[in-house]
Amino acid sequence: MKRLFNFLILLFLKILVRFVYRFDFQWVDGEPEDAWGPYRILAILNHTSLFEWLFVGGVPVKFLWQIAGHAVVPIADITLRRPIVGSFYRLLVPHLMPITRQADRTWKAVIDFVSEDLMIIILPEGRMKRRDGLDKEGRKMTVRGGIADIMQGISSGRMLAAYSGGLHHVQAPGQHLPRLFKTLRMRLEEIDIPEYKTELGADSDPQAFKQRVKRDLESRRDRYCPDKDGR
Repeated sequence: MKRLFNFLILLFLKILVRFVYRFDFQWVDGEPEDAWGPYRILAILNHTSLFEWLFVGGVPVKFLWQIAGHAVVPIADITLRRPIVGSFYRLLVPHLMPITRQADRTWKAVIDFVSEDLMIIILPEGRMKRRDGLDKEGRKMTVRGGIADIMQGISSGRMLAAYSGGLHHVQAPGQHLPRLFKTLRMRLEEIDIPEYKTELGADSDPQAFKQRVKRDLESRRDRYCPDKDGR
């Protein structure tokens, strides 16, 4: 019953946002045969706004059904404690797991929760990019190693890497209301997790593997994230 409720909320939002936004979604290597799932990881790169839920308008209904039944989202505890934002996100996905952005017991709980029938939705940079291209502390936007920790616990399946065109033209950090009638852009890539782990040496030194994952995803992000004109 909860899955149906989450799905209907997502479907309602999809229909609603398609009235006020345009969507430019493209696969970087051509659309795969079994596009849109099932996936073990959804990694959204180029995190720019708390309004990234607007991207539901560009995904197919079958993917919303997967999110409603199988999604696990590690989310900053400070975000989840916001009365309106926290309550809203609880309506969208079945499992929200508060984390502190540190490698502490909250992150261990996420790793321990990984199972064969769940999809982890993660924003690997771990914080939002401001208009100047940096995070709120003035640091460069880098990928953190948590996504490598998650991969180590997954032995099969695929990852969907979603490269966002950014939402500063819709709602930048610090702004309250989104602008309407804009184009939301996303580039998509399907990655076989076991092959990816083998290529980057997951069976060797775990710390070295983590560093290679971080560098690789940053390189893919910088290569595939579209600009405001879709390039």
